[in-house]
Amino acid sequence: MTSTREAAPAAHSAADLRPYEAGRDAASPNRNLTPVTTGIDPEGRLVVGGCVLSDLARRYGTPLYVLDEATLRGTAQAYRKALASHYPGSALALYASKANSSLAITAVVASEGLGLDAVSAGELLTAVQGGMPPERIVFHGNNKSLEELRLAVELGVTVVADNWLDLEQLASLQPTHPVRLMLRFTPGIECHTHEYIRTGHLDSKFGFDPDQLQAVLQHLSQCSWAQVSGLHAHIGSQIFELQPHRDLAAVMADALKLAREMGHPVSDLNVGGGLGIRYVESDDPPSIDAWVRTVAEAVAVACQERGLELPRLLCEPGRSLVATSGVTLYSVGSRKDIPGIRTYLSVDGGMSDNPRPITYQSQYTAVLADRPEAEASDSVTLAGKHCESGDVLLKDLALPPATTGDVLAVFATGAYNASMASNYNRIPRPAAVMVHDGMAEVVQRREQPEDLLRYDVLPERLRPVA
Repeated sequence: MTSTREAAPAAHSAADLRPYEAGRDAASPNRNLTPVTTGIDPEGRLVVGGCVLSDLARRYGTPLYVLDEATLRGTAQAYRKALASHYPGSALALYASKANSSLAITAVVASEGLGLDAVSAGELLTAVQGGMPPERIVFHGNNKSLEELRLAVELGVTVVADNWLDLEQLASLQPTHPVRLMLRFTPGIECHTHEYIRTGHLDSKFGFDPDQLQAVLQHLSQCSWAQVSGLHAHIGSQIFELQPHRDLAAVMADALKLAREMGHPVSDLNVGGGLGIRYVESDDPPSIDAWVRTVAEAVAVACQERGLELPRLLCEPGRSLVATSGVTLYSVGSRKDIPGIRTYLSVDGGMSDNPRPITYQSQYTAVLADRPEAEASDSVTLAGKHCESGDVLLKDLALPPATTGDVLAVFATGAYNASMASNYNRIPRPAAVMVHDGMAEVVQRREQPEDLLRYDVLPERLRPVA
């Protein structure tokens, strides 16, 4: 991993910072609008991790992903402590790395004692090289390639079997040692979230149909290469409701009873993730402690009612683990005033570094980095620089009057921004820095335009004649 560690310019100690109201809850960072270390320096500028954000923008360029290590660690600790407090058996939180996969994030999460779930060869390699022990990794996917399965088997991670093809391909590899399997099935539970991120209802591309579970277990009882160690189900993402998670516990306990009755020594019950975060002031997600308590108590009661020995409880937080630690910095560019209609304020990024608004109609909170508490007298539409009319990051954003060169900070961008970034319009992807105690470290180098040509091949017959 290439990493540059240096003191951020104009950093201030915690004693110099007045608390920033939105970043006040260290116990459950998913309920904050900003990282837990957010503050305002004596000059009125926004500071995260002891680093002045506008100084980071000048030093590293924009767009820039900023990750606050203290928030990430605090969230990991909140999950670990809540599981230890509320579940009477053993438990493990697995970071859903699709939210933001990098060596640095993996290293932090691994050092906090969490595990990780991966969904591709790239995420698997990132996990292992980032220091995550293979025994704490599970490998997901609804259409895993044979090469990906071979890698998972070689690494010794737990494979989440999603369908019959997974089982056929694993058998074709003729493993020399038992492969730890976790069976994923759809529990048939609806929740109120975006239709693209609901995965628990029966009409889903993920997992075995629940009516197939007995046949799958019967088949695997004849497979000497398979060790069914767990069951998995997941109901969706960015969920604020708690009742669907209670319902899930009962469904999974029934499946656990069936599996054990059929001779499979299933020890792990993986309830997925899905806890939401606060993107805007009106969002009101449950705390991490409340979510874990609900899940843990429901699983314990469901197992007790069925006379089952408690399994190890696994969960897979992604967004709620990493989102609030992230801030994206942009530089303000052009302005277009359309009298009586709207004002467009353009920035130097957009849908290539944050595709969530155009994909999910997602909302965010944003401020000017050097005037976060100034009167927001303007209403603007924050437009990206891409050649798409729909490249709009925020509509009706209240801001102080902004001019070209001002730095804009968009909060809660640690999840599904970097991981879903693209090179649309052949725009290079941003750099990322991790901040901690007034220090900034480059954890992802900024792409350059020439990097985008590395994999292009120009046939000889098409080359320009000198």
